[in-house]
Amino acid sequence: MPPPAPITGRGAQSSDTSSRFNLASRLADDDWRDVHELVDGPVDKLRTTVTHEFPKAILNFNTSPDVPFDRSINAYRGCEHGCIYCFARPTHAFHDLSPGLDFETKLFAKPDAARLLRQTLAKPSYRAAPIAMGTNTDPYQPIEARYRITRAVLEVCLETRHPVTITTKSDRVLHDLDVIAELARLRLVEVGISVTSLDARLSGLLEPRAASPAKRIAALARLADAGVPCHVSVAPVIPSITDHHIEGILKEAAAAGVQAATWIIVRLPHEVAPLFREWLETHFPDRAGKVMATIRSIRGGRDNDPRFGKRMKPEGVWADLFRSRFAIAMRRHGLSRPTLQLDCSLFRKPSADGQLSLL
Repeated sequence: MPPPAPITGRGAQSSDTSSRFNLASRLADDDWRDVHELVDGPVDKLRTTVTHEFPKAILNFNTSPDVPFDRSINAYRGCEHGCIYCFARPTHAFHDLSPGLDFETKLFAKPDAARLLRQTLAKPSYRAAPIAMGTNTDPYQPIEARYRITRAVLEVCLETRHPVTITTKSDRVLHDLDVIAELARLRLVEVGISVTSLDARLSGLLEPRAASPAKRIAALARLADAGVPCHVSVAPVIPSITDHHIEGILKEAAAAGVQAATWIIVRLPHEVAPLFREWLETHFPDRAGKVMATIRSIRGGRDNDPRFGKRMKPEGVWADLFRSRFAIAMRRHGLSRPTLQLDCSLFRKPSADGQLSLL
């Protein structure tokens, strides 16, 4: 029997629910599809749905030693970009949803995010420090064009002079360039754009609904030209799939006026590992074994090493090779690590009703 045809336009190739929380598994039964196609024609393509979520707070705090921030905002849950390697996919299992196709088709939006942020900033005990946006799902995924939650949060940051960092894979960030440029003038923002490869076809398989590599490089150029501190993030580096683009990405970014760069090796926590293996067998069966063997070699023989202090620091020969290549390319193109210190001294606490204090 021939293998099933790839699901086009999406990253994951299945929608099995997670068994990590002892939830009942869901298996697709293709009999209904056969009957449906016989009577009504081809089954409709997967559609994206959005559910409104109303949390009690929007600012998440963490004490992780592996990330350079202690607070973050995620305006959305799930991400339509559909990046197959996304480490946030397992969060959908908390809702009895699949970290696979559900993660990229059954989304949640938090329309009260800006109001909730005002409430938190108004608390007497609150002290300003950079808020990270884009840590779990992309703040500029396609539904942001309709909901504009990210923009509303940035407007609150501008009003209160609160520092914020943005990480995205979308050139949609340019839609808010007016607000971002004003934040940059006050040293209140830094933007990182992730570029995985320079191959549009490969990007279409890895990140089917994210902006093309060319659009991301162009967005970096616009940001740099507008005086916005920005850096390119070569993330994630996937052995034998994207690593040959490291030098090219840094060259293109430097030519666009970018002065800083970072890189992150691929991480495959929980359900991401089997989803990624399935993707490899679908699109790159000739090298699937090699890719996974290399990943395990830099993760202590495992698909993923979740330990604090280890999960963001790959080890071994392959990791050293990628690290050296990145450092050499950085020197060649005059790039450095991001070093911008955002200004927290300008913060103006709003009153409890959301108005700025006059004092």
